[in-house]
Amino acid sequence: MKLTLIHPCVGRVKGMKYLRAWQMEPLPMAQLAALTPGNIEIRFYDDRMESIPFDEPCDLVAISVETYTARRAYQIASEYRRRNVPVVMGGFHATLCPDEVAEYAEAVVTGAAEPVWKTLLEDFQAGNMQKRYHGDFSDNNLKVIPDRSIYKGKDYLKVTLLEAGRGCRFHCEFCAIQKFFDGKHYFREIETVIAEIEQLKHRKQLYFFVDDNITASHEHAKELFRALIPLKIKWVGQADITITHDDELLRLMKESGCQGVLIGFESLNADNLKLMNKGFNMARMSPQDAIRKIHKAGIIIYATFLHGYDNDKAEDYNQIIDFCIDNKLFMVGFNHVTPFPSTELYKRLESESRLLFNQWWLDEKYTYGTIPYKTNLDVEVIETRCRANRSKFYSLTSMLKRMRNLTNIKNPMMFGFYLVINRMLRKDASQRILIPMGDKEFKGDLLKVK
Repeated sequence: MKLTLIHPCVGRVKGMKYLRAWQMEPLPMAQLAALTPGNIEIRFYDDRMESIPFDEPCDLVAISVETYTARRAYQIASEYRRRNVPVVMGGFHATLCPDEVAEYAEAVVTGAAEPVWKTLLEDFQAGNMQKRYHGDFSDNNLKVIPDRSIYKGKDYLKVTLLEAGRGCRFHCEFCAIQKFFDGKHYFREIETVIAEIEQLKHRKQLYFFVDDNITASHEHAKELFRALIPLKIKWVGQADITITHDDELLRLMKESGCQGVLIGFESLNADNLKLMNKGFNMARMSPQDAIRKIHKAGIIIYATFLHGYDNDKAEDYNQIIDFCIDNKLFMVGFNHVTPFPSTELYKRLESESRLLFNQWWLDEKYTYGTIPYKTNLDVEVIETRCRANRSKFYSLTSMLKRMRNLTNIKNPMMFGFYLVINRMLRKDASQRILIPMGDKEFKGDLLKVK
């Protein structure tokens, strides 16, 4: 049996290179490869960086779908359907919108793939593949070590992706993560994490824990960090602002090799944070004090901000960019609010008749960076300020000013990353607005399952 795994891109325009910052190893594909029995021949194609050979002999295609990549995934599935090759889809969007995805796939996997992938393949080989498979979430799902051999020959960013857990305990209104995992967090056995890193230590790279919140449980995180200390690796991850409430946690993070964390600041407006269900961001200290404490611990910060929430004022965007430069942050994501399907935000905007598209992720008129809902401010103001803040933050002047924070350039590796990432994101800032949903060169209709 020949199985083809595909990671779709968001979209592309002829003659334009895909954003380099988005070309990281797709961990779910390596997870599927590890779950696949050895007697099945696997081929993997990354749509972000290579052409898909649709005419290559293949028995079954598996595509991992996110909301941003849904239209492109359906285009790819249509190409295979024209060739009478069945397609199975899973991933976040498949769980958030299973009925929609089922229109373009012979089988849909919702929830976790680990408990059902082997059964699906056995059913397919027996000629009895079902239309739906659902895998319950469990800590036991996280014992598999991904098969990264499928990455061979692909020019990904020099960052190795790892998981220590899945999910998030917070219930932010806009977040699809908490909806996907129903507000629960699942922990991987620390022994398994350590064993995987031991296998990977030949990779002299930065490690990125892709957990949505690696410090969801402070006590579990401390155990993990203590176990990481002897490995002497350098890593980054995603956390929440409550790490500043625990001095021991910050110390262990640093000692375990943590170089930096992504933290969702989202807004400097307390009313916005309350609406988002992120009031805890300012519960114990100001954002400035939190940043100072994290920097003092020797950890850099990648902050994210959301433009376009209901209590935004035009002058707030000046405050945010000044805040980010003055506090000498390593990286910042300036993004508009995106209502992902099934989230509380999407439901609220829908009930208020504020959505501008029925399904923005499938609409040909929608492009990345477009606001798909009615806002209190003019849509063009928000979109323009997102772009302007990206350009200003990643400008040479800002870059030099932020280098005065020695935490940002504390060792040769991070100094190199600082230079490369800031240059790359400065270039990406102007490209993002051109990205459509799907391939503009795709011909014909999206073919649905009969």
